[in-house]
Amino acid sequence: MMRKEKHGVKNGVKYSIKNGVRYEKNGWIYLSTKGTPKERGYANGFLMAPELKNVFKMLDFNFMYGSGYSREFFSEVISGLYGPQIKENYPEYYEEMEYIAHGAKANGTTVSLDDIIMWNCYVSIDYLMGSISTLLPMNEKLYKKYGYLFPEGSGSKGSSAEGGKGAKDHCTAFMAVGSYTKDGKIVCAHNSFDNFIDGQYCNVMLDIKPSKGNRLLMQTAPGWISSGTDYYVTSGGMICSETTIGGFNKFRLKDPICCRIRKAMQYGNTLDECLNYIKHNNGGDYANSWLIGDTKTNTIMRIELGVDYINVEKKKDGYFIGFNATYDPRIRNLECNNTGFNDVRRHQGARKVRLTQLMEQYKGKIDVKIGEEILADHYDVYLNKVNPCSRTCCSHYELDERAFMSQADRPLPYQPRGALDGIVCDTTMAKKMSLMARWGSSCGIPFEKTKYCEQHIQWNDQEPYLHDRLQQPWTEFTILNNYKKTLRLKSKKLNKTKKIIM
Repeated sequence: MMRKEKHGVKNGVKYSIKNGVRYEKNGWIYLSTKGTPKERGYANGFLMAPELKNVFKMLDFNFMYGSGYSREFFSEVISGLYGPQIKENYPEYYEEMEYIAHGAKANGTTVSLDDIIMWNCYVSIDYLMGSISTLLPMNEKLYKKYGYLFPEGSGSKGSSAEGGKGAKDHCTAFMAVGSYTKDGKIVCAHNSFDNFIDGQYCNVMLDIKPSKGNRLLMQTAPGWISSGTDYYVTSGGMICSETTIGGFNKFRLKDPICCRIRKAMQYGNTLDECLNYIKHNNGGDYANSWLIGDTKTNTIMRIELGVDYINVEKKKDGYFIGFNATYDPRIRNLECNNTGFNDVRRHQGARKVRLTQLMEQYKGKIDVKIGEEILADHYDVYLNKVNPCSRTCCSHYELDERAFMSQADRPLPYQPRGALDGIVCDTTMAKKMSLMARWGSSCGIPFEKTKYCEQHIQWNDQEPYLHDRLQQPWTEFTILNNYKKTLRLKSKKLNKTKKIIM
């Protein structure tokens, strides 16, 4: 029986079932799965069951808190709209999700396939909901049940798809090569910034060894089949990251990004193959500027992926930066609202300037260590001083009074939101299928929920669902090749596993 811990298993101790191993280290949960979709999905669900239970408790609160609609509503609607397409176009991933639900249930967490599909499409929900009044009639069952909530021509409150205020934005990133890096090879750095209440679950480092395709090492959340925050290293030689395109407002119901990017990483062995997988049947959900590097050729690529417009660039010498706005004027003007592209009062324009400064400052010196320092940077180019806030590379909305940009449709003063991590990799590490990662803010400033909520009582209702994130060190993770020396959990055949308490 696994020992009960406040946040999971004891740090450093490995636990395994057939086709799966997990352990915890420095704030991260390391999970390794292998085999067929059924086998690796089951292992994921089983070993992540305690975390999935907490995830869905959080979602019960967060969906109602943020939208007024229940979590059951979102599970039914998102699965009803996306599920048939996943089943038809990505049967491998549909089966993997199906067995994540089975594995979780076998270990005491009851979630449905609809729940798991919704959770995997979580990053797409804001985009889809802005077009919900036109999408519901496509599903007779859903329309009959929920059509009255969304009269024709209406959207969803707070939605980000067409007709709305534009998509939310997340993350800082860069990818450099050639004369900009210390060894002339690729360096890629990324941090995720998001609302703490849901982003805090992206502390899973997942190693997948599928029966077909490339092996993957990626940051993710419990029960996801793709990264979601989007940092990947693959045995096909790829390093991949992205930053979202803020204000994006186009959407069509096509294949969800969780399946398109997972297929690109699992089966893409060249930059062009990755590009084709990502853009195939793209509907604009979770629109991103993708940064992909091929360590076999030390070539980097940026894909600014709109719907009607796609901008692709490749370099063997230079860099790409990610700051939540797109350089392509067609995407920025015709498919986005309110982008902040040149506005240094805002996090997009400020980081556009600061990342450019840092790339030039460290030209010829950029390596993994410098990448860590760039992600932790707190220089505010608007106020021209060190000032941890929403505008800095290491984002801290929770410390920001938003005196200069407090808009109704933007994050609020002192909102519990900001950088949740940092990840850096270079060509040398990628060839070993490893990376450096830090959980918590990229700079190491801790977040203590009780202290925070005492200072900012307007956010008190979130306190039961928030986690403390104390300062953690940068930690190297690599794929797990040795499944021995683990605490073997008693397990029978699939769906007949003895319940284990975590």
